[in-house]
Amino acid sequence: MIENILLADSGIGNTRDMMKVLMQIPRIKRSRITILHVVPSQTSASAMTERWQTGGKTLAEAVSELDLDPTRVNALLREGEPKDVVGKVADEINADLIVMGSRGLKGLQAILGNSVSQYVFQLSSRPMLLVKDDLYAIKPVKRILVALDKSDSAKESLRVAIDLARDIEGSEIILVHTISKLSGNLEETIRDRPETDPVLADAVSKVRRMGINYRCEAPAGKPGARICELADDLNVDLLILGSPDRRPTIAKAMPDFDRLLGESLSDYVRVYASCPVMLTRINA
Repeated sequence: MIENILLADSGIGNTRDMMKVLMQIPRIKRSRITILHVVPSQTSASAMTERWQTGGKTLAEAVSELDLDPTRVNALLREGEPKDVVGKVADEINADLIVMGSRGLKGLQAILGNSVSQYVFQLSSRPMLLVKDDLYAIKPVKRILVALDKSDSAKESLRVAIDLARDIEGSEIILVHTISKLSGNLEETIRDRPETDPVLADAVSKVRRMGINYRCEAPAGKPGARICELADDLNVDLLILGSPDRRPTIAKAMPDFDRLLGESLSDYVRVYASCPVMLTRINA
């Protein structure tokens, strides 16, 4: 259950529109929302005063625009390096979900461009909903694509998708398991009847039990590219993907450089998906 959401608001992008859409989902309406705006540190008192005034105005605009229940909203204005402050506040409030904007920068570009969203995702163990700044529109969540495999993080993604979709009228969950090239009759069977894929068959039983509309896809090819293509072709409103933290405990304070440089599935989807991407987390 998503009960405690941190919205990192920079004053630009699509995060406020995403928050409005989320609040239309019955399961989210009961959540507490913390709206955070971070003011970078300055070298002079006058510059700092100006930054705080501008930041306070941005935060006030966010609170007003979202028009949320005042008893369930907390507004925070903090000073510091944004990528450090977001993660710290998420831990302070024990956030179940971090909602952030993203420029969609690739691995090395993200490093050189000082990407806040990429940095937070690297070092936080918390689920994130990344909303690219260049998305044309944020649509009400009806059609949810869930990328599946046999991992625990994929099972968590399915659980979250079901929890969100179960009370949305007319919702549909698209269950996707990308597969390597198979041979003979097995490839033909799974292509024609994707619900026979063992990974999808288990997911179908769980979705059916909740009475949610669904469809199955088992495309062959590179997982990241095929998932993003399907999200675009099927006009998906939200893509949910598991992203396990593979680092040993001793390395939790260091970035996962495979993911940072764009070598992971989650990073590929984060960059190329044409819809908001929710990345669920299960610590390894």
